[in-house]
Amino acid sequence: MYKILKEKMLIFLLLSLIVVLAACNGNDASESKDNDTQNNNESSYPEETIELVVPASAGGDTDRNARLLAEYLEEELDQSVVVENVEGSSGSVGVQEVMDAEPDGYKVLYFHNNILLNDLFEVSDNSYEDLKMVGISELDYSNGLVVSGDSPYENLEDLIDDAEENPEEIDLATSQGSFTHLQMSAFEKAADIEFNFVDSGDFAERNSALLGGHLDVVPIQLGLVNEYVENGDMKSLGVLSEDRLDKYPDVPTFKEQGVDIDFEKFFFTALPKETPDDVADTLSDAIENVTKDEDYLKEAKEYGLEPEFIDQKGTEELMQEDKEEYKEILE
Repeated sequence: MYKILKEKMLIFLLLSLIVVLAACNGNDASESKDNDTQNNNESSYPEETIELVVPASAGGDTDRNARLLAEYLEEELDQSVVVENVEGSSGSVGVQEVMDAEPDGYKVLYFHNNILLNDLFEVSDNSYEDLKMVGISELDYSNGLVVSGDSPYENLEDLIDDAEENPEEIDLATSQGSFTHLQMSAFEKAADIEFNFVDSGDFAERNSALLGGHLDVVPIQLGLVNEYVENGDMKSLGVLSEDRLDKYPDVPTFKEQGVDIDFEKFFFTALPKETPDDVADTLSDAIENVTKDEDYLKEAKEYGLEPEFIDQKGTEELMQEDKEEYKEILE
């Protein structure tokens, strides 16, 4: 009797062991399958065309820079990257379009400092904090002031002297809530002068108005008007950089001319807030690689840009620092 019970007990233990081993193998297989699925998902992006949303009109510096980045991103990601211009409300319409998009990595925002100003100027309440940052790809220090070739102003001193004698009578192009609005507000504050701010459309419309004698001064990225300056149709009065630029060695800075202000314009990419980290990382790595490409660097520098990759954390820190600085300017 004892022998029979012992045999039954052994059989029971053996069957229990088989069940446990089978369960473990099943879990391992399930986990392996889940890991394989996850790895496949991580490696599959991008599988279709990526849309780079530019909240500005075609032909300006933001559009031009985005198209250059898109060209090299296509090579890096082996996938089409197209630019979509979405104008309106100083860029807030395009920003909102990306915020509302599917968080799958196929609709990407390409924008600049204006995202910090939408809230400060109460143009909209969307914020960089409502997006997942990918990173900064370029910095631009070549924003400055130009006048027509026959303007009486030869430098900032001439312009400031006239503004002191004729406050609010010099027509200066900008648009409410824009980065140029901030820059020129800082200029007014630093030089203790006042301009007549004229909302005058996009860069092409401003150029036409300046050359046609309908505007006196236009703040602009110098690379967009380089040919006009070279042929004498326009004159550059100064650049808002810390030091003179290699691309424009003959253009003095504002600081050299006694106006203690400087600005950098950064261009960043971002995704909807809920985009998976692996998708954002894939895009971030690709953009970082582009900014190290010698051909890209050469073309970007011709535009007066300084390609420099800043990661997600660094981008958020720079934006927070600039936003606090902008608040002080506008107080």
